[in-house]
Amino acid sequence: MSDPEDLPEPDRAPGAPHPRFCPQVLGQGRAEAGFLTAFNAGRLHHGWLLTGPRGVGKASFAWAIARFLLATPPDEGDGLFGAPPPPESLHIDDEHPVARRLRALSEPGLCLIRRGGLGTTESEREKNYRDGRFSAGIRVDEIRKLADFIHMSSTDGGRRVVIVDAADDLNASAANAILKMLEEPPARTTLLLISHQPSGLLPTIRSRCRELRLAPLSPEDLGAALHQAGVSLDPESAAALAVLSDGSVGAAIRLISLDGLALYRDILGLLGSLPAMDRGRLLRLAESCAGRGKEERLALLLGLTDLATARLARTGVLGSAGTEIERGETELLRRLSPDAGAARRWADAGQKASDRARHALSVNVEPAALVTDLYLQLAKAG
Repeated sequence: MSDPEDLPEPDRAPGAPHPRFCPQVLGQGRAEAGFLTAFNAGRLHHGWLLTGPRGVGKASFAWAIARFLLATPPDEGDGLFGAPPPPESLHIDDEHPVARRLRALSEPGLCLIRRGGLGTTESEREKNYRDGRFSAGIRVDEIRKLADFIHMSSTDGGRRVVIVDAADDLNASAANAILKMLEEPPARTTLLLISHQPSGLLPTIRSRCRELRLAPLSPEDLGAALHQAGVSLDPESAAALAVLSDGSVGAAIRLISLDGLALYRDILGLLGSLPAMDRGRLLRLAESCAGRGKEERLALLLGLTDLATARLARTGVLGSAGTEIERGETELLRRLSPDAGAARRWADAGQKASDRARHALSVNVEPAALVTDLYLQLAKAG
């Protein structure tokens, strides 16, 4: 039997542990306080919509809520020794039986809805995994299985939790089935819907859920979250990654795996050679994105180039792009974009070059030629 953390799972980011293995949710105190306020007041909503940018911990937060609800006995009055103090945190000890069962995906009070089906064993997951990927959406058959879960778990009198990761993956029939459950919620059941783009959900689903929006992580929280995921960084690198990833742990892990900090440094070095662009440096950068298996690096290069031109435009308007990603970056950006006129040139050139590059990508232009053309177009603004 394989290590459960090594099995392919559709709701697990590459290079990161599955959210059920994250013992602590970091940097989301406001969302945690909002949930606990409702819980302690006895106004626990049956449907919760967890929103925010990708990678900020929405799934980890959903699993933390599930651990908390399933490990916290329902209120049965003051009892012999009076009412217990209201909980101030969602934290449940890692060795609590519920926490252990959730990690093993053997908790009877939880139902997990995700792409690829509800299968939790190695053989079931492998059956749902084809050609290196899972099915594109969540089908209505998976939602119908909830009826069996509700029926089978209704006899113990405890709470039940349903995690849908992600609600954005629901096809039309599945979305309507979830809506019906939200309209007629089963007793003692809490539905946690994770959504990266809630505007794409049915308005009636949104209206029947209470929304908790999770925020991008600060450099300190991002560093702590990466450490929790098994990645240790010095504070300077954590601060740089917080800007490049927009406070997303998932994006930060992707940047680390693709050596994104070094790639951004190369981009700054190339822009720093303007107005006479260093053709040798440009050729080396272009060739680093060419060849089989370099598709992710090319996509990252395009994204980081967009970020660099946006920071150039911001610097021209405000005098600074904010937190410095690389030492000497602020001075370089100010030299290339000293005023509002330069900011407009960089904004226009960046948009046109980005659109041109993505069109070239869609028609399969050779990557090295695509990157070379991208930076020659940008050179016109510098």
